[in-house]
Amino acid sequence: MKPEQDGDLLDGGSHQENGVQTNQYSSISPPGSPVGQEEPFSTYFEEKVPIPENTSEVFSFRKLWAFTGPGFLMSIAYLDPGNIESDLQSGAKAGFKLLWVLLGATIIGLLLQRLAARLGVVTGMHLAEVCHRQYPTVPRIILWLMVELAIIGSDMQEVIGCAIAFNLLSAGRIPLYAGVLITITDTFVFLFLDKYGLRKLEAFFGFLITVMAISFGYEYVVVKPNQGELLKGMFLPYCEGCGPNELEQAVGIVGAVIMPHNIYLHSALVKSRDINRNNKKEVKEANKYYFIESSVALFISFLVNVFVVAVFAQAFYQKTNDKVHEFCNITSGPYANLFPNNNDTLQVDIYKGGVVLGCFFGPAALYIWAIGVLAAGQSSTMTGTYSGQFVMEGFLDLHWSRFSRVLLTRSIAITPTLLVAIFQDVEHLTGMNDFLNVLQSMQLPFALIPILTFTSLKSIMNGFENSLVWKISGGIVILVVCAINMYFVVVYVTALKNVLLYVLAALFSVAYLGFVGYLAWHCLVALGVSCLDCGGRVRNQAAVLTEEPSEYDS
Repeated sequence: MKPEQDGDLLDGGSHQENGVQTNQYSSISPPGSPVGQEEPFSTYFEEKVPIPENTSEVFSFRKLWAFTGPGFLMSIAYLDPGNIESDLQSGAKAGFKLLWVLLGATIIGLLLQRLAARLGVVTGMHLAEVCHRQYPTVPRIILWLMVELAIIGSDMQEVIGCAIAFNLLSAGRIPLYAGVLITITDTFVFLFLDKYGLRKLEAFFGFLITVMAISFGYEYVVVKPNQGELLKGMFLPYCEGCGPNELEQAVGIVGAVIMPHNIYLHSALVKSRDINRNNKKEVKEANKYYFIESSVALFISFLVNVFVVAVFAQAFYQKTNDKVHEFCNITSGPYANLFPNNNDTLQVDIYKGGVVLGCFFGPAALYIWAIGVLAAGQSSTMTGTYSGQFVMEGFLDLHWSRFSRVLLTRSIAITPTLLVAIFQDVEHLTGMNDFLNVLQSMQLPFALIPILTFTSLKSIMNGFENSLVWKISGGIVILVVCAINMYFVVVYVTALKNVLLYVLAALFSVAYLGFVGYLAWHCLVALGVSCLDCGGRVRNQAAVLTEEPSEYDS
C-alpha cells in the first residue's frame, strides 16, 4: 500500500490509479465474479448458485428463487430451543401481552440481518474476515473468543433441546444422557448433506422449518387461542398489570431472538451466490432480493413463534400446579407426579411444556411437540456448526475440516451438559437455559457493534454504506438492545444472592465494559465522530491492517 493512502479508510478510501478512480478496499476483496479464483476454505462455498441473466423486470420470481436459501438458514436461529422455551414461558407468564415485544424484536432482527447480508454481498467477505483485517491482533483474538463462547452456549441449548425431545418421544425410555450422546452422531450425519449440493442442503433446512411449522401449528389449531386477544397483544404495545416477572420475560424475548453468531452466519451465507461485485447494478439487485427473502423467512419464523406463545397463553396462563396435577393424574402416564399438588403458579419449560400439552390435549399433542423441538434442535445445531467454522476461519485464517470443527465445538458443549444430565435431573438441565440466555445476551455487543461499524465505512462498502438515517437508527437500536440485555444479566446475577459472585461479576464487568468501550470507540469514529480519533490513530491503524491480503484473496 502506498504511504499516501494511509488514513483513507475512514475518509472515503478512494484513490487514483493510472487515471482510474478505484476503491481502496476493493484491492483486498475476494473476486466478485467468475473470473476470480474459487474460494477453497469451505465446502459450503465450493458450489456457487448461478443467478438468471438480467431482465427488464423490476421483480423476478426466478431471481428471488435463485437467492432463496441463506435467509431461511439464518432464520433457524429464531426457532432454536432457546427461542421455543422463551415463547412458552412468555405465554404461560404473561398471556398474549408480550406478543408486541416478539414482533418488535423480530423486526429489529430483520434490520440487523440486512446489514449482515449487505456486508457479505458488497465486499465478498463475511464479518469475521473483515474483523480480521480491521482490528489489531489482541482485540481480534478477544473478539473471536467472545463469539466462540456465544456459539458454544447456543450449541449447549440445542443439545439440551434434542435430548429432551428424545426423552419425550420415547416416553422416558431414552434417558437424558443418552439423548445428549445421540446428538453427537446425528449431527455428523446431517452435516455430510452438503456434499450432495448446496441447494439440496438448503432444501433440507427448509424441510426442518416445515416440520416445525406443522408441529407447532397443529398445537395452535388444537388449543384454539382467542384471536382477538392475540391481535391485541401483538399490536398494542402495552402490558396491563405487568410486574418485574413480565419485564424480565420481555427482556428475555429480545435476548433469545437476536443472537450474536447469527450476524456472522448470515454475512457468510450470502457469499454462496454467483454475483459480479464489480457491477453495482448486480450488487444492488442482490441486496434487494436478499432483503425480500430474509423478510419472508423471518415472517415464517415469527408465525411459528406466535404459535408457541399463543398455545401456552390460551391453555396455561395463570394455571396452578394443582389443576395440572389433577389432569396429569387422570392420564396415569409416566409424568403423573411431575407437578406438585399446590396452588403455586405453573412454571413451564421445554420438557414440562410437552408434558402439560399431553395431559390436557392427549398423547398426540405431546409427541408432535417433541418432534417440533427435535427439528428445532437439529436444524440449529447444523447452522451453529457453520457459524463456528466461518468464525474460526475468518478471525484466525485457520482452515479446519468441518468434522474437526464439529468435534471440538460439540465436545466443549456436551461435557457440562452430559454431567448435568447424568448427575442431576431434567429440572437442572432445562434450568441451564437461563444461564445460557444470559451468556448469549452478554456476547451481543460483539456482533452488533462491528456490523454497524463496517457497514458505515465508505471505504469498505464502496457506495453501499449506511445512510445518516441508518447510522443514527442503527446506533440507537444497538444501544437499546445492549442495554436491555445488560439489564437481563444484572437481574440474573442479583438473583443469585452470593457475595463472592457479586465481587467476581464486578471485576469481570470492568474488563467487559472496557472492551465494549473500545469497540464502541471504533464504531463512533466510523459513524463520523472524528473528534474521538485522536491523532488519526484509528484511521492509520485500520489502513495498516488492510495492507496484507489473505492467502485466499486475489
